[in-house]
Amino acid sequence: MPESTVVNYWPLLGIAVVVAGFALRRNPVLVVVIAGIVSGLAAGFGPGELLGVLGTAFVENRALLMFLLTLPAIGLLERYGLRERARDWIAGFRGMNLSRFQIAYLAVRQLTSMAGLTHVAGHAQTVRPLAAPMSEAAAERELGPLTPAERDRVRATTAATDNIGLFFGEDVFVAIGAVLLIQGFFARNGIVLEPLTIALWALPTALAAFAIHATRLWLFRRALRRGRQTAGAADAAD
Repeated sequence: MPESTVVNYWPLLGIAVVVAGFALRRNPVLVVVIAGIVSGLAAGFGPGELLGVLGTAFVENRALLMFLLTLPAIGLLERYGLRERARDWIAGFRGMNLSRFQIAYLAVRQLTSMAGLTHVAGHAQTVRPLAAPMSEAAAERELGPLTPAERDRVRATTAATDNIGLFFGEDVFVAIGAVLLIQGFFARNGIVLEPLTIALWALPTALAAFAIHATRLWLFRRALRRGRQTAGAADAAD
């Protein structure tokens, strides 16, 4: 008869700490660290061993702290008019409208992701200070001043465009983590695939995603125009 194994569920207390901390809107870093300490102590780790685990995790993931340099730099640029300059620059292009700009940004984001440059753009470093103000300027050039609801929708589609370009572009790069994860999964199930093969088969999906989202962006611009025309007709009727 196999011996029964007793499972220690006490380390799961860390999850409760995370849920409670986020519900109370506490500092996320502090909440996660406290949750790790609670789980470690519940698992039987001593103070020295627990400190060693936290230190090892910090050293192995220190590259994630690069945002500490990126965010202050972006904030300083915004303070001195980066968003305003971006809006003025995009407004100077003849024939530029919302869908054309966002489709162009989608293409650039997807192509750079295919080349492995996944961190050259993103919500914090590109969408908020550059792409979103440019989208707003392109929409205002055609429609005039945007309402708060329209402005939020424009910003949301810009952020979604960045997500889609990155998600469906990065799998075409052979050295990205997702491709290696797929290769490992198939290898564990007896199927041998080269990363290049996986990346090439991701290319049709990336092209289809570009075509579908580009169509969505074009339809979104048309919906904005129709909404503005409907609102104008209702005001005229009143």
